[in-house]
Amino acid sequence: MAEKENIVAVVLTTEEKIKEAATKLFIDRGFAATRTRDIAAEAGINLALLNYYFRSKEKLFEVVMAESLALFLVGLEEILNDVNTVLKDKVARIAVHYIDLLKKYPDLPLFILTEIKAAPSWLEKNLSIQEMLGESNFYKQLEATTQKKIAPIHLIMNLLGILVFPFVGSPVLRGADEQSKLEFDQLMEERKYWIPIWIEAMLKTLSV
Repeated sequence: MAEKENIVAVVLTTEEKIKEAATKLFIDRGFAATRTRDIAAEAGINLALLNYYFRSKEKLFEVVMAESLALFLVGLEEILNDVNTVLKDKVARIAVHYIDLLKKYPDLPLFILTEIKAAPSWLEKNLSIQEMLGESNFYKQLEATTQKKIAPIHLIMNLLGILVFPFVGSPVLRGADEQSKLEFDQLMEERKYWIPIWIEAMLKTLSV
């Protein structure tokens, strides 16, 4: 029994090594420029073992992309559909959620956006973003606040932009001010306070 459990543990560890190596290389190089032999070398295994677990680069990419999207969206639906919070509190929770996530995984949004742009049908096939947003309590609150003077999607794009762009553009932003990662992270922490205020100011201009 103990021997069987050890075998399972080794299998799981090998799969995780492959996925971690693939994620790193897909982010650094993109799908097209990443070879399976490079993933195998990064994971410290032979190519035959990688093919045993994932059969092809395409299959491995699907797994990595699905897990990356899940990581990017985890917890979001709960925030969007919380009927006990007002709009400003939802925005504050979303800001904290994504700033914490992207401080830990700063390359995640660029990887997702780059690969989805290359293959937009993958997103449509595997994830219904429009349904998740458009039917949410958050979306309905936006509609009520703006009094239909503007499509709520404009506010959602503004929110995503001020949340995600600093991380996507961090090499330029940090280079311009010669900021260290610690200083950059501190700026992102400050944005947890400011983002709800900025979004509220946008909404006020539409509610008068």
